[in-house]
Amino acid sequence: MIPKHISAVILSLFISCTAFAQRQSFIETVTKQNQWVDSVYRKMSRKERIGQLFYVRAHTNKGKAYEDSVAKVIEEEHIGGLVFFQGGPVRHANLINNYQKVSKVPLLIAMDGEWGLGMRLDSSVSYPYQMTLGAIQDNNLIYKMGQMVAYDFKRLGMHINFAPDMDINNNPNNPVINYRSFGDNKYNVAQKGISYFKGMQDAGVIVFAKHFPGHGDTNVDSHFDLPQLPFTRGRLDSLEEYPFREAIAAGVSGVMIAHLNIPSLDTTKNLPSTLSRPIVTGILKDSLGFKGIVASDAMEMKGVTKFFPKGEADLRAFLAGNDLIELSENSAVSAKLILKAIRRGKITREEFEAKIKKLLAAKYWAGLNQYKPTTPYGILGDINRPASAELIQQLCDAAITVVKGNATTLRQDPLKKTAIISIGVDRPTVFETELSKWYPNSMVYLINKNTPLAQIRQMLASLKKFDQTFVSIHDTRTRPQSKLDYSSDVKMLIAELAAKPNVVTSVFANPYTIAGLPGIEKSAGLLVGYQKDDAMQRSAVKVITGVMKPSGKLPVTINTFFTTGMGMRF
Repeated sequence: MIPKHISAVILSLFISCTAFAQRQSFIETVTKQNQWVDSVYRKMSRKERIGQLFYVRAHTNKGKAYEDSVAKVIEEEHIGGLVFFQGGPVRHANLINNYQKVSKVPLLIAMDGEWGLGMRLDSSVSYPYQMTLGAIQDNNLIYKMGQMVAYDFKRLGMHINFAPDMDINNNPNNPVINYRSFGDNKYNVAQKGISYFKGMQDAGVIVFAKHFPGHGDTNVDSHFDLPQLPFTRGRLDSLEEYPFREAIAAGVSGVMIAHLNIPSLDTTKNLPSTLSRPIVTGILKDSLGFKGIVASDAMEMKGVTKFFPKGEADLRAFLAGNDLIELSENSAVSAKLILKAIRRGKITREEFEAKIKKLLAAKYWAGLNQYKPTTPYGILGDINRPASAELIQQLCDAAITVVKGNATTLRQDPLKKTAIISIGVDRPTVFETELSKWYPNSMVYLINKNTPLAQIRQMLASLKKFDQTFVSIHDTRTRPQSKLDYSSDVKMLIAELAAKPNVVTSVFANPYTIAGLPGIEKSAGLLVGYQKDDAMQRSAVKVITGVMKPSGKLPVTINTFFTTGMGMRF
């Protein structure tokens, strides 16, 4: 491990870099003439300039042969950057350094980190999901999270976060956005998204609001097929596009285009919005006046390749107005198609030059004109620092939401016989461990998601000797969906428990799961904890025991009982 005093120096240097980045406007940087950009552009061949458009996939969990194949693409195709996926933080930092050595022009390194490095990497911190952040009333906390995430990215040698997700999730069954959204209220989504991206951008990271013009009201995952938005131009303009319009006004550096078929905006059959010039250039660039970087969503997704295979999708994305082509299926083939299109005059020389210079200006803004490799020493300690854990707890404390009950109802009587039941787990939870400290006369029960009916009945019979009950519901899956994967018997148990007197229920799962638990609204007290994390369980205990007052508000409508904006304060 690196000595603490050296680690402190590294942290200080990164803070200094952050202060420098805060003095610059990204949009001004990419739209003004730049001597470094002009110099690099002049020295490039046309092939090298086209290469700058492409950002290809990189991993550190696929072995050396895979890593070497990426290095070959960097050398031969002169690509503009990489998008890193699964692996480990130290391995990522080392490989990024190696890849930068073989690139003629420094690479921009990107990753999807909507909740931080932990979205992709092991041994890394994960901040709360955006749905959880949507419940928070103090947006300054979200700004601070953005700064923390940016620090972690820069510490590994990365420059782009494909975040935040600024889709309005007004479809509870959305299979791909859902908990990745700040909620179903367009004003809340816009405010939270701006706070988050400003935190990152002020700390020197390039950000992308996604997925324009809005992926929130879909029931198809564009990774596997092409969703359609059947809405009118007026509806899209007033609802889906609202957060993006606000983000542009607030100076967002990038916007990512969704793979959506939108007949009201472009009538071309089976055409994804990514490949539509009326949408990318006509609406985003011309009507909304966006001057930053426009990136395609991943071009390997079935939502775009299903109808436009073999490089055709990349070519159309380029001609539509995208500046950055992410995760091409075959960048070498696509580059040749783009070269032909340029020679045939399908794009003006001025427009092509502006694209490439915009991408080079982003490299300048990120400090790549004076590139220095990152040091791998001390990375794990730096990105898992105590300040991160403290902020995560603050975020969870601010998000925990009481939708039914008051201080007396939740607290119950600490001296009475108390049952504490954790459902959906097969080992003790932080919630029951912490709560049992406040209730000395308590007994703990565990019910997993498939506990047999006979065992459930046995537990119910034993509850007759208790005066009050605390129930916690846990979704232990990595990605929390809208419906719990519990057996019907376990779901019936939740309804039976809720119907009993003096029962307080806490849900550590996607808030939409409450709609699939009929009868849970009968609980004397009901807390929404949004996700399974230990910090959120501690927050619930704080509210129940009166240590902390709740301030969170529902970011989505669950059903007729629990609607957007609900949240008790006492």
